[in-house]
Amino acid sequence: MSENEMQELKDAIVNLTHQIERMSDKQDSMITDVRQIKDAIYNPEQGLYARIRDLEQWQVGLSRTIWLIGSSLLALMVKTFYDLL
Repeated sequence: MSENEMQELKDAIVNLTHQIERMSDKQDSMITDVRQIKDAIYNPEQGLYARIRDLEQWQVGLSRTIWLIGSSLLALMVKTFYDLL
C-alpha cells in the first residue's frame, strides 16, 4: 500500500469514528425524548390515559345528569297533564 492509500484509510477511520460518536450522542438524546413521551402518556396522575379516564368519568356523570333532568321533566309533564284531566 502506498502512503496516499494509508492516509485515505486513516481519514476514513477517523471519519467513521466521528460519525459513531455523533450517533451515540443522538441516541442518548432519543432515549431522553422517548422517556419523556412515555411519562407524558403513562403517568398515572397527569398522563394521557389519566386524562382520558377523567373525561370518560365526566361523560358518564353528565349522561346520568341529562337522564335525570329528562326524566324529571317528563314526570312533570305527565303530572301536569293528569292534573288537567
